[in-house]
Formats: sequence, structure tokens, C-alpha cells
Amino acid sequence: MRTHHAAAVAAATLLLTLTGCADVTTSEPKPDDKVATSPPADAPAATSSADPDAARAAAGLPPEPKGPARKAFLDGLNAIDKDIVHGKDDKAISRGIDTCGIFKRFPGDTAKQVDQTNKRWTSPTHPEGHGQTKAAQILAVAHAAICPTY
Repeated sequence: MRTHHAAAVAAATLLLTLTGCADVTTSEPKPDDKVATSPPADAPAATSSADPDAARAAAGLPPEPKGPARKAFLDGLNAIDKDIVHGKDDKAISRGIDTCGIFKRFPGDTAKQVDQTNKRWTSPTHPEGHGQTKAAQILAVAHAAICPTY
């Protein structure tokens, strides 16, 4: 699967390179060309990096679980298989938040949700995922602990 992604990236890069070189004879902008500019340094960002929960909300993702919800999520994953978290709690939390986005990207398509979860949850000893059964369990734990309203 990763080979397909690498080939797609290479093809896209080649296409962009070729189309970027299509008109090398025109070096000066035309009067009606719009010039892209960066926003001023003091302009406020659309979502502040200082507030990651606001950025997640803007992306349609839940906030980071805290306290009992965080513990329930990590405990739930470790109950399935300790290799899922493999000692990387913060990484598991990040993946759990991302997993909640799967519900919105594939509403009502349980098979696709489980497949995407399996692809997302890899570990050093399971580089291709933990399998469909564990992926379904991971999805259920994320739903219950991090995004029960999704």
C-alpha cells in the first residue's frame, strides 16, 4: 500500500514540475495578474496554534481528552492489546482524536471506518495494523471515550 502512495506522490511531483515549466518565456507579470502575498506578521491566524482544541474544533475533531476520559481511552486500548499504545500515550491520544474524524468522513460506513482505523493504528510489531477485529475494538473505544457524540 505504501508503494502505491509513493508512486502517486512521484507522479504528482512530476506533473507539477512539468506544468510549472510550461510558460518560461513570460518572466514579468501582466498588469492584470494578481500577486499572492503573505499576510502581515501581526495578522491574527484563523485558528491559533496556542489553542489546539479550537484548531481541532475547526477541523471537526473533538478536543483532547483529559482526566478520566484520557485514562479510559488508554486503559481501553491496553485492554485490547498493550502493543496498540506501546508506551506512547500522547501518540495514542493523537491517533484517537484522528480516529474520531473517521466517523465524520465515512458516516454510516462501518466497514470503511474499521478499515481506516486498521490503517491508522500501526506499531513497530504490527506495521500493517492490528487486524479488522482489533481495529473495530479500537474504533469503539475511541467513540466511547473521546467522541461519544459522533
